Amino acid sequence: MTEDVQILIARLLAHQTLRREDKLVKRALSDELFRVELDTRLKACGMKFVDNVYADHVTLALTRDSESKVFGTKDTWQNNNFGLARDGVALLVVLWSLIILPKRERQEAHQLAEEDQNDMFGKEKPLPRAEDTSIGISYRALLADFGDKLGKKTRMDMNLGQLVRLGFVEKKADLIVEGPLLDLLMDTDTLKDRIINGALSDIFHIPVARTPATIIANTDQLADSDMPGPTDTEEN
Repeated sequence: MTEDVQILIARLLAHQTLRREDKLVKRALSDELFRVELDTRLKACGMKFVDNVYADHVTLALTRDSESKVFGTKDTWQNNNFGLARDGVALLVVLWSLIILPKRERQEAHQLAEEDQNDMFGKEKPLPRAEDTSIGISYRALLADFGDKLGKKTRMDMNLGQLVRLGFVEKKADLIVEGPLLDLLMDTDTLKDRIINGALSDIFHIPVARTPATIIANTDQLADSDMPGPTDTEEN
C-alpha cells in the first residue's frame, strides 16, 4: 500500500490532476486505510488531497497553514496563488459563475447537458459526471458582456490564455469550456452566495439587498474588487 500511495502522490505532482476513474484515485476515494496513509504523507509535506464530487478530476493543494509560509512573500497570494492580476481573478470568477453554477444545478437535478425534459426518476441515477453536464460559453458573448469591465479584448485575451495554461478552462474554437481545475480550486461555499446575490445578481436576475454584507454591488466593480480566488480550496 505504501508504494501505491507514493506512486499516486508522484503522479499527481507530475500531472497536476488525475481523473476520478484512475485506479489509484478510485482507491483513494473508497479505501479508508489507503486514504489515511495518503493524507498523513501529504500533511507531512504541507499538502492535501483535493477531491470534489462535482468534478471529474482530483488534485493536490497546500494546506491552509502552509499557504502564508509558501506564498506570503508575493503581493497577490491573498487573492490567489497563481500570480493572476485582479482582472484575471475577476475573469476566473465570471467563468466559474457562468460554467460551474449551471453545471452543478444540472448535476444535482441528475440532468444531462443534452436533456431538455424532466425525468421523474432522475433522482435514482448516480450523480452525472462533469463532462456530461458542463456546457461551455461563447467567447464572443463573453467579450460582448464583460469585455469593457475586464480590460477590453487585448487584456481579456491575455488573461484567458493564462487561465487556459493553468488548467482552469479550455478553449475550443469560439467555445470556452470547463478545465480540470475550475471546479476543484474555487471555494464554492464562500463564492456562491457572493456571486449570486452580489457581483453577478444582474445576470442571474436576483434582487440584491443593499447591505454592508454585499461584497460587490454590480459587475462594474468586479475587476477592482478583492474577490476570493483559487487560493481557497474546496474539500469534501
